Amino acid sequence: MADYAEITYAVAERVAVVTLNRPEARNGYTIRMADELAAAMDRADRDEDVRVVVLTGAGRDFCVGADLSQGGFDFDPDEGPGKGWQEPAGRCSKRIFAMHKPVIAALHGAAVGGGLTITLSCDYRLASADSRFGFVFTRRGIYPEGASAWFLPRLVGMGTALDWMISGRVFDAAEALEKGLVHRIVDTGTVLDEAKELAQEIVETTAPVSVAVTRQLLYRMASAESPFPVHELDSRLIGGLGANPDAVEGVLSFLQKRPPAFGMRVETDLPDYLPWLEK
Repeated sequence: MADYAEITYAVAERVAVVTLNRPEARNGYTIRMADELAAAMDRADRDEDVRVVVLTGAGRDFCVGADLSQGGFDFDPDEGPGKGWQEPAGRCSKRIFAMHKPVIAALHGAAVGGGLTITLSCDYRLASADSRFGFVFTRRGIYPEGASAWFLPRLVGMGTALDWMISGRVFDAAEALEKGLVHRIVDTGTVLDEAKELAQEIVETTAPVSVAVTRQLLYRMASAESPFPVHELDSRLIGGLGANPDAVEGVLSFLQKRPPAFGMRVETDLPDYLPWLEK
């Protein structure tokens, strides 16, 4: 069992709950938290007993962004630009992007700055009715991070991304839902339960290899120069279904009106020709 200082990690019913755990600092984001989040996501992705990850925060806020309590940023100047240094929010958002398993962000209270950009690569963002959001960088004289300039326009469109990022204003859950940043608003105090319920539905009804491939197809192929290379990959995937045990089980369970029992594993059964896999 790994030891964490600024997050917690727990698995139950094939769902890993990763919790930002600095409630006394409103879960202010630090280098250590960034490293622990990346490690926790890696741990969940490699654990075949985990099917879905839920990301949430302890206390009244999800995360208020970079911890500025010491009057500055938690950076080591000896590891700065030009020396291979990677800013901390992107360490988390990039690891979530590369996941083979869905990640659900359960948001409540404030989710601003880096406390919001780390969630943009999650598959779902559920918001509590008390949620407040903001890409507040311009109001601090700093810059967007977490690869948010790539993720945000894809979620909400360029016009909304420009508005939110240039103004740096804070907005509520209703606006976030209207613009497509969050998938659902739930009653205050219920967002973690709602996220776990969604996670359990995914666990019980979907095939892990199919989910892993589908998730990465959307991310990796949506920006292809045309539909033709995407269809080439689709054709190879669909052409192999005759030898795919999960596809057989999916059809049989449907015809027999019973829950599916998918047996393929992400660790061993991903198609080896997927272009984004490390060779």
